[in-house]
Amino acid sequence: MAMVGLFWITEDSVYVGSPPSAEGHCVRITSEGVQARSPEGVRAWPWSILRSAGVEAVPVEGDTLGGGRFLVAVLEAVVTLASSYGGEEPPQMFLVLETEDGTEEVQVSAATKGYTSREITLCQHLLTRFREGTADPGTLTAWSREHRGGTPKPPEREALLREWTHT
Repeated sequence: MAMVGLFWITEDSVYVGSPPSAEGHCVRITSEGVQARSPEGVRAWPWSILRSAGVEAVPVEGDTLGGGRFLVAVLEAVVTLASSYGGEEPPQMFLVLETEDGTEEVQVSAATKGYTSREITLCQHLLTRFREGTADPGTLTAWSREHRGGTPKPPEREALLREWTHT
């Protein structure tokens, strides 16, 4: 398994954010579309009905907590401390899916406390390519089957994302 940008990649699946939780919660990207699994069940959106797909509220690596984010971070820390006695919850992001019927947000746990700005941009572009049918998640799982070496370092991840968005 490896994390490349916003994607957690196994030999068989591509997930947005983290892999499935102990409760089975996850968002999986397939050649057919997006599948969100939660304790309530599975929801699916074929690529053909999506007008757009993107991830919002992505934690950015090295964010300096400027522009009011310091207060938000303090409040989040207080809530986390109060609710879990110091246990740390993963940062939450949202996969935003737009169809002709409206917009839906699916909550996703980040696999890390921060992604590089370049990784985020490349991943958003790759999601667009999946939706348009000009890229296939199978490319990522094939890479995982061949790679088997864990998560690459940031420059290598960005190079992979550039390759996947341009092929």
